[in-house]
Amino acid sequence: MACANCSSNNGVPNGCKSNGSCGTGGCGKLSVFDWLSDIELPNGQSTYDIVEVRFKGGRKAFYRNLNNIDLQASDAVVVEASSGYDVGVISARGELARLQVNKKSPNLKPHEARPILRRANAKDLEKWKASHEREEDSKYNARKIASALGLKMKISDVEYQGDGTKATFYYTADERVDFRQLIRDLADKFRVKIEMKQIGMRQEAARLGGIGSCGRELCCSTWLTDFRSVSTASARYQQLSLNPQKLAGQCGKLKCCLNYELDTYIDALKKFPKSDTKLKTQKGEAFHIKTDVFKEEMWYIQRSDDPIPSNPIPLSPERVKEIIALNKKGQKPQDLKDFMLDVEDEKAPDYTNVVGQDSLNRFDNIFKKKKKKKKKSNNRNQGGDKGGNQQQAKNQQNKGPKNPNQKGNQKNKPQNKKNNQGGNKGKQQNKPNQKRNNNQPKAKTNQGGNQNNKKRSNKRGPNKSGGNKQKPQNDKA
Repeated sequence: MACANCSSNNGVPNGCKSNGSCGTGGCGKLSVFDWLSDIELPNGQSTYDIVEVRFKGGRKAFYRNLNNIDLQASDAVVVEASSGYDVGVISARGELARLQVNKKSPNLKPHEARPILRRANAKDLEKWKASHEREEDSKYNARKIASALGLKMKISDVEYQGDGTKATFYYTADERVDFRQLIRDLADKFRVKIEMKQIGMRQEAARLGGIGSCGRELCCSTWLTDFRSVSTASARYQQLSLNPQKLAGQCGKLKCCLNYELDTYIDALKKFPKSDTKLKTQKGEAFHIKTDVFKEEMWYIQRSDDPIPSNPIPLSPERVKEIIALNKKGQKPQDLKDFMLDVEDEKAPDYTNVVGQDSLNRFDNIFKKKKKKKKKSNNRNQGGDKGGNQQQAKNQQNKGPKNPNQKGNQKNKPQNKKNNQGGNKGKQQNKPNQKRNNNQPKAKTNQGGNQNNKKRSNKRGPNKSGGNKQKPQNDKA
């Protein structure tokens, strides 16, 4: 969705570079829903005059509406900057803005907030758009200058002020960088005031955006604003393998979503005993291998002298506590299998076709049959003889006037090797069929079939066995 103030050109919004898609870095980045907009204020109370304004990359700041301008969410406004003015979009106003101020800047005094000058007109929006289009070229040129100076830094994003008089370059670096010469070169190149800001890896991913391993947009670029520390202990609590490739996000750090369900796992693990405790039985010691938090199962495996390892044994947390209590008393149970849970095999659910959709594999067998028939027909049509022609006539009499060269040749013709050695064997094999059909009238199509087969045999050339062409045989039947 585009902003409310975006002008359209042939149906395409022009207010931002995303042209109406408003994904990461567009109009909908860190959008806010004003759930207090329908609530009326008590009598005698004025509207809160501080509003929240959003800029590029999710950067937000608080400004004061001294002129009592009628402002709504998603309106573009011109605000005062350190030098000149800037253009932003209102993200929160009224009582919702009061809550945001108390949460993010509790020590903010009203007179310290900079004022809102006016609503952005068409001229302001055109200049804002023109400065926004310069950002990509400026970023690439700045990277070239930084690499030429040999600076170990990565310039990830550039933000121009609304009036185009100032450019802020965001960069990441592992070490302290002396960029004084870089600022001089950038100022000579772009003829604007230059400001450098160092950000972390997570702030860089939040500004640039992207798609996570879950298939959705990054949390830091859509709704997450506070970055809490994430450690590998959260992965251990959730029984996850410590694979850095799977646990790391697009920023190269541990994923922020590892903290989402951490409290739930910690509460659930309070029921379980410590996993480093070994269970002692008469057959030997058993050590823990894994824990299923949702099913409340702990899996153990026994050490034994047998060369064949034993199967893992599932136990409930209560049973494990019983065995630990017996071991403390100096008692050892006979076997862990006496305490084993009954694990039921999960059966695949039987789905019913209630929607009426057909299976995706419904044509597989049909295509396979057709392919087999084509192969048989190609192999058997190579050697035609007298016996095949007579059997073809029989099939035509029984089934009707169909193509004379299809089914009769497919089923009743002998193999190629037998035909190449001579047509006499074909005569002997088909004699019983000739005797049975003596009483039936001869088919006229037999002659046509013989002529067609003779022409085909003459065109194929010499046989593999003899090397000579087959001579047409006289039809004695």
